[in-house]
Amino acid sequence: MTTEDYRPYLPSPAQSKIAGPNARAHAKTRTDSPRGRATAAARRALVEQTFTGITTDGAAVTGLFSLAPNGAPAEAMIAAAAALVGCLSPAQRASTCFPVGDERWRRWQNSELYVEDFGLRLDEVEDRVRDAAMAVVQASLSAEGFRQSRDVMRLNRFIGDLVGGPHVLGEWSYLFSLFGAPSLDEPWGWQLFGHHLCLHCLVIGRQMVLTPTFMGAEPSYADTGPFAGIRMFEDEERAGLALMRSLAPAQQRQAIVAHSMVGGDLPPGRRHPNDNLHLAGAYQDNRIIPYEGIRARDLPAAQRRQLLDLAARYVAPLPPGPLQARLAEIERHLAETRFCWIGGFDDSSPFYYRIQSPVVLIEFDHHAGVFLTNAAPAKFHVHTIVRTPNGNDYGKDLLRLHYQRAPHHQSALPEPSGPSKIRSGDERKGP
Repeated sequence: MTTEDYRPYLPSPAQSKIAGPNARAHAKTRTDSPRGRATAAARRALVEQTFTGITTDGAAVTGLFSLAPNGAPAEAMIAAAAALVGCLSPAQRASTCFPVGDERWRRWQNSELYVEDFGLRLDEVEDRVRDAAMAVVQASLSAEGFRQSRDVMRLNRFIGDLVGGPHVLGEWSYLFSLFGAPSLDEPWGWQLFGHHLCLHCLVIGRQMVLTPTFMGAEPSYADTGPFAGIRMFEDEERAGLALMRSLAPAQQRQAIVAHSMVGGDLPPGRRHPNDNLHLAGAYQDNRIIPYEGIRARDLPAAQRRQLLDLAARYVAPLPPGPLQARLAEIERHLAETRFCWIGGFDDSSPFYYRIQSPVVLIEFDHHAGVFLTNAAPAKFHVHTIVRTPNGNDYGKDLLRLHYQRAPHHQSALPEPSGPSKIRSGDERKGP
């Protein structure tokens, strides 16, 4: 697979989008505009909606998720979280630690804009506090998942250096929050988010959920400096392309939503100025995303295995026990899974693809430049996201079940999170 060169698109000083001497000043300048204010207002309205989850028609399918230990490394995670809390000052605790049901879970975003008034900003604290926060992340993820997360953070510093803005785009320009009291008996979790990296982990006993998970990079590799040699998303690009190319022409026609990523036969309104072709990004917790593309049940066994293997690459940040449980969950709904594609599939064309089932939604998108100057999508700028549709992002459906079943919560059950439906067995066979 050839590597596309990003260097022709490095901005001149006059083209730079760095707009302030520090992250707060940059964010203020970038958001103090009619478009910035409109975006903020729209996001406030979205986060104030009652949570339903991503669905295909506005009603969450019930009965998909259940409380069951899946091997989450809970003891190590709890110990790391306790060590972090022990490092925090009273003021830091107040800005970092929240109830497990707090709405701040849903106030994440993947831009560089530092506009939040909550969370532990890792580039503003002592190294020992930053390291303690990252120890919680490391205890929660697989070794590969932690490496991927750190490489996203390193590439963020790389683009910061390239465009003259390491004070805005830094290795530690991320916010960390804790939700609930870390315990084997009660739900709790953590959140880490910033430019190109957003992780959300909910834990109930020895069961965990790790969505929404957003990872991206611009550029997707470093070729100079201390991070030279880091390359990301090559496997996701290569495996997605291999699956698309393995389809027969008639199958490809079923999978293709549009041949063009910009204009052409792309449906009107499909492209968003911030999210490009992503549908399930920040503040899209309740988005209605109808199924598109080819059904896995219409694929031969070898291609169904390719599709499963592709999905497995995106849930690899989970530690071993939760990973196996998640893969089994995805495989149980394989017949209902759809695969769709936008763009070309030769060696040079950028593209978008989505894997979607009742229990997982995965998006891969080649983006246009944000800090680089390419106006069209390019292979060196990648965004990916993993969601758990039908109400279990942030582990919310498991949290609901926990409150229903735990005797000490019976007097204070939360209201249903939003519209839901129970499908009959025949209806559940396929979207």
